[in-house]
Order: sequence, then C-alpha cells, then structure tokens
Amino acid sequence: MTDTRRPSIAVVGSTMIDLVTYVQQVPTSGETLVGDSFQMGFGGKGANQAVMASLLGASVTMVNCLGDDSYGKMYRENFARFDIDTRHVRTVPGASGVASIWVEADGSNRIVIIPGANHALTVEQAADAICSLDHLNVVMGQFEIPQAVTTAAFAAARQRGTTTILNPAPADALDEKLLANTDWLILNETEFALLAGHPPGDAAILDFWKRTGTRLAVTLGKQGVAMVTPASTVERFPADTVTAVDTTGAGDAFVGAFAYGLASGLDDIASVQLGMARATDSVTRPGTQTSYTS
Repeated sequence: MTDTRRPSIAVVGSTMIDLVTYVQQVPTSGETLVGDSFQMGFGGKGANQAVMASLLGASVTMVNCLGDDSYGKMYRENFARFDIDTRHVRTVPGASGVASIWVEADGSNRIVIIPGANHALTVEQAADAICSLDHLNVVMGQFEIPQAVTTAAFAAARQRGTTTILNPAPADALDEKLLANTDWLILNETEFALLAGHPPGDAAILDFWKRTGTRLAVTLGKQGVAMVTPASTVERFPADTVTAVDTTGAGDAFVGAFAYGLASGLDDIASVQLGMARATDSVTRPGTQTSYTS
C-alpha cells in the first residue's frame, strides 16, 4: 500500500544495467583506443527518474519487467536500497535491459541501449498497475518501453485525475493517442530538434507546444531549461555553472525531481528550479544513479 503522507509517483519505464567506459575520446570506425576506466551501474531512464524522486521523498512504484538473469536479481536489490515499490515489476524469461555508455573527457556521452525485458510489459499489466494504487499524484513514462504500453498507463492515470509526464527519449514519432493522455512533455534539445524539425528557439518551441497540445519543457544542458508558461510565452531558466564530470542521467535527474515537485504541490516554476538544481548537481560526479543526491 502506498504511503498517503508522501507524494506518490508511479513510473512506467525502463531499467538498464549501465556498462560505462570513460575515454579521452571515442574511437572512429575501425580504431582501437585504450580507455581510462570502466564501471557497471544501474540505469534506464524510468529507473533513474524513479530513484531521483524517491531520494527527494516520494513514495515511488516501479512498473516494468526484468529478465530472469543475474542482472534482474541485482536490479531488484538496487530498487530495495532506494525504497522503491516493486510489486508491479515482473520477471520474464530472457535478458534484462543493458546500456553501453561511452563518456568523453568533457563529460559528454554516447549511449546504445538493448531493451531486452523492457519490451515484455503488456498494456493490460501497465493499466492494471496504475488502477491498483490507492494514492497517486503523478505517472511518468519514457520511450524505452513501447508507446502503446505507456498510452494504456497514461489513459488509466487520466481516468483517475492523475498528472502524466512523458519524456520521449530516445526520440521517436509521437503517437497521437499517447499525446492525448499526456499533461507534460519534457525533452532535451536533441530530442526536440528531431521531433520538431528545428532547434529549440522560442518560435519553434511555441509551434511544437501548439502541435502537441501539452505543457512543454525543453532541457538545454548547460544553458538551462525553456518552459512554455500558462500565458503562452517561453520562459528560460539559466543553469548554474559547474565543472561537468559525467552528464549521463542528468536529464533523468531533472525529470524525476520535476515530477516530485509537481506531486508535492510545488508550482511549475519551483518544480523546474528543483529539477535544474538536481540535474546540475548530478553532473559533478561520475555515474548515473550513483551521482544523485537529495
């Protein structure tokens, strides 16, 4: 049973084992280089966002599938360490999700994901999980699981008056049924350019906002965040300047903290500022979930 004294968030999203290589620069085709270091950690956009929200004090329920391999067992133990409810995390035959990540000297990253068990969750299971929770403020989704599954979860959330936040990453064409059940759309500048067809200037952001029919925020890395206000204007929030060590998972830190803000009753601007603070802090340490603090 969820704790009604705390903001309650359900994350219908991915889990990935992160295999992270730190290098001065990534190799070109056919080239072999010696890297600086390697670490294995816990990631996946959905799980990262769940961890950030939980660290801030939310009661978080994860909805997804893990493989019946050693990675799946390890991930359940990781969720327990962060006090995340896994009643709706199923174990299925096959491999758990894996992300291969290369981090360059300036902290930038390149990522290839293998979804594995993340694609095993059904629309019925997702909807049933959302309907079963007795207290729920926010439901989050991403694109590392099928859009139809997220659509079912968001439709169930909408029926009970729960706010829905979609992080369409990795970028893909937006399903109209999913958009119709989405309250907030949060994406980074690269994803925005791919989906909107233009860089995130004010005019392009407003045009995309009108097309999607959602509330909209665009994360811009060290440039901060741009958000469309209720007055139909674009407001930009500059980020603090820090020395970036590893930007992996910074966007997820923003989304998880932003969701916590909305779930706990903060207004839009305060939620954006909270998200920016947690994302900016996260890039000053290596790793994904290991870089998050409350």
